[in-house]
Amino acid sequence: MGIFDTIKNAIWGKAEAATPESPAAETAASPAPEAQSPASSPAAPAATVDVGAILDAAVKASGQKLNWKTSIVDLMKALNLDSSLEHRKALAKELGYTGDTNDSATMNVWLHKQVLEKLKENGGKLPAGF
Repeated sequence: MGIFDTIKNAIWGKAEAATPESPAAETAASPAPEAQSPASSPAAPAATVDVGAILDAAVKASGQKLNWKTSIVDLMKALNLDSSLEHRKALAKELGYTGDTNDSATMNVWLHKQVLEKLKENGGKLPAGF
């Protein structure tokens, strides 16, 4: 699993934990896999995940002054993930960054934009303005 997947899974996991119906209850209520249509297959996103609300709650729970809306480091810290330069360089490589990874400010801005875009592509709902 890649670093982006770790970020996504941390957010989606928090969304599932906040959902009243557990995944086990959904499975029990679902038809057998062979009876499911392609649209209801497990690979299809079940619902939009409110990324903004989850990250806001994660920042509050952290007790730190973090601004996930502008900082990839703060976004990762809010999720209790390794936000070290080494880890961010690996994320940049994973996402196809072609710039100079020694220019961490430029790389961080690019990473933040790419991570939010990828979360959106995967069914994440972002606050207005993103």
